Amino acid sequence: MSGHNKWANIKRRKESTDKKRAQIFSKLLRAISVAARVSPNIEANQTLKSAVEKARKFNVPQDNIDRAIKKSSEMKDVETLLVEMYGPEGIALLLEATTDNKNRTVSELKKIISDNGGKWADPGSVLWAFEKKDGEYHARFPQKLSEETEKKLLKLLEALDDHNDVDEVYSSADLLTENPQ
Repeated sequence: MSGHNKWANIKRRKESTDKKRAQIFSKLLRAISVAARVSPNIEANQTLKSAVEKARKFNVPQDNIDRAIKKSSEMKDVETLLVEMYGPEGIALLLEATTDNKNRTVSELKKIISDNGGKWADPGSVLWAFEKKDGEYHARFPQKLSEETEKKLLKLLEALDDHNDVDEVYSSADLLTENPQ
């Protein structure tokens, strides 16, 4: 009987891994499609070049990358959103999303935020707490967190990251369990 259990466990782990990998691929390919709308030439478009390099880093097949670039000409109106919010205990959060339906994405994000102890912020109320360094948003004043608050924040960040339209989430928290890459 233990053999059956072993294979069932392997199957469940593989399904979980495949689901996470598909979500990552989907986000990377959407970023490529959006960047390619400006210009499909990788050498002339720095944003596209960086999106393709990031996709290659995650082993996205070249066929998928080429399809995403070709698909960019067929894309409808796509918007990039910059969403400002507060997490548990007033932690500043900045979210970048790409969507073809702004109203749907905003309402879904508001639900995720409120369900996980966060609050929607007015434009400009959080942005000042971040500065751009090396092409990314960094907290000007990193906040130390209690272990309990960190767990709540990580739950919120995971829920936001699971949303298909979300590209990046930046936090002012100084996380204890941060994994450098």
